[in-house]
Amino acid sequence: MAIDRKEIIVVKRILTIAGSDSGGGAGIQADLKTITLLGGFGMSVITALTAQNTLGVQDIYPISPKFIERQMDTVISDIGVDAAKTGMLVSSDVIRAVAKKIKDYRVAKLIVDPVLVAKGGQSLLSKDALNTLTHELIPLAFVVTPNLPEASAISGRRVETAEDMRDAARYIHEKGARNVLIKGGHLTGSSKDILFDGEGFFEYTSERIPTENTHGTGCVHSAALAFELANGSHIQQAVQNAKEFVTSAIKDSLPLGKGYGPINPYAVFAREVHRYQVISEVKEAVKALKREKVGRLIPEVQSNLGMAVPYACKVEDVAAVPSRIIRYGDTITTVSGPEFGASQHVARIILTLMRYDKEVRSVMNIKYTEDIVKRCSDMGLNVRCLDRRKEPDYISKKEGASLEWIIENAMKEEKKVPDVIYDTGNVGKEAMVRVVGRDAKEVVEKVLRIAKG
Repeated sequence: MAIDRKEIIVVKRILTIAGSDSGGGAGIQADLKTITLLGGFGMSVITALTAQNTLGVQDIYPISPKFIERQMDTVISDIGVDAAKTGMLVSSDVIRAVAKKIKDYRVAKLIVDPVLVAKGGQSLLSKDALNTLTHELIPLAFVVTPNLPEASAISGRRVETAEDMRDAARYIHEKGARNVLIKGGHLTGSSKDILFDGEGFFEYTSERIPTENTHGTGCVHSAALAFELANGSHIQQAVQNAKEFVTSAIKDSLPLGKGYGPINPYAVFAREVHRYQVISEVKEAVKALKREKVGRLIPEVQSNLGMAVPYACKVEDVAAVPSRIIRYGDTITTVSGPEFGASQHVARIILTLMRYDKEVRSVMNIKYTEDIVKRCSDMGLNVRCLDRRKEPDYISKKEGASLEWIIENAMKEEKKVPDVIYDTGNVGKEAMVRVVGRDAKEVVEKVLRIAKG
């Protein structure tokens, strides 16, 4: 019996029609990375070759419209397409060629990312082509995704505020696009995008990430949106998912090159890998503690060991031992394995430390004695003492504030994060030694050396 190939397609097919970025941060390269990571099958039609890096576009070699049509015919007639997106289109002739094939193959889910200018300021679309884009390609779009300068160019009016974004969205929708998403990355304050579906407006807000490494943002965003739509997501949910994806990619952007570094589409997946690795490292570190006689190092309030994922920013990014590490004679015991968000106290210490050094992601508290502090010094560890009697009343009365105060004051005269931060306690506050390190393994190695010293 013959097999119907259409019945066995298990992956969504996304076509990107854009320029090649030799630096790998934007264009076809960024699109294909994003589509593949999200689980789609990426196909490409190259509209131009660029000599490009983080400093900008050095040169452009356009591909002939005839060969662009040949690429589209070859790919779509054989493999098919569930969604397509456009990026750099260079000229009016290229836009007309792309629009013709979109109509010929009745591509319903077309995402038009109107790429006009490169991150470094170089023009990527000729002036006469903007009119062609507006009148021949935008009417075929399921969604158009301009940023503020692009929305200004298309609408012929300055777009600088949220109200301007709504006006521009209405204008572009009147040109035939089914949906219009104006991206507010150029606004001040939080990053706000506004979607107009012809009937209502929907706002999507995210934190603004303080980084200059934003090369490829528009490409990754539109590629993620194309995947979401190909996968059957409703436009509102697709926009939300794509924004969350690109926000993560910006947050973990890569400081490569001498200019605007690329964002990192692998960030979402790397974070899950890092979470698994952190849990595994804390488990192994606790096992190492259990094999040794470290019970005498456990304070009255018990102990805990925590470790954060890279770029941690909240309590849920830090794994620790639920119900703490408990003294059991000369050894220790725990009631369960490490979990994320298990200890706000440990998490606050680590998150504060990471503000000074992102590589320092682990800490364990142990008992304070003068002998333990002396051992730390004799081992050559960098030890910092803090007098908690100087802690202001308003700090001690505020939940969790004491921990940040301890670390911030310990860092006042330090050029780097110490190996050990200790205090001699205060009224109602047990004296404590905090052993610090880059990861749980390093921290426990220090603790075991202290125990044997």
